[in-house]
Amino acid sequence: MANTKIAINWFEIPVENLDRAAKFYSSVFATELVPMETPGGKIMAFQNDEVPVGALSPCDGNSPSSNGAMLYFDADGDIDGTLKRVEAAGGKVIVPNTAIGPYGYMAHFADTEGNRVALHST
Repeated sequence: MANTKIAINWFEIPVENLDRAAKFYSSVFATELVPMETPGGKIMAFQNDEVPVGALSPCDGNSPSSNGAMLYFDADGDIDGTLKRVEAAGGKVIVPNTAIGPYGYMAHFADTEGNRVALHST
């Protein structure tokens, strides 16, 4: 079997309160989330180079969860600084900055909605 490149094209984080979640993630990642209208209603999008790559999405069949798939955000070499912003914005550190051998460092946190999310840095 050949190795194939796997790319994530889009992600959605379910939220109970869109405004609260947008404020949290904007603070944690020091970035502006962009409002987008979809057939299902308003979402708040994360962008890379002005291209939407994922969003905070009001619960519609999905619920915030501390179980299930784990989304790792790139902490851009500053997991400790990002975790400080997590706590200042009302989130909770679940797993502190942890070395993972040759793969760098990681940490887990809970957002204001109850989702378990992670950070990675090399």
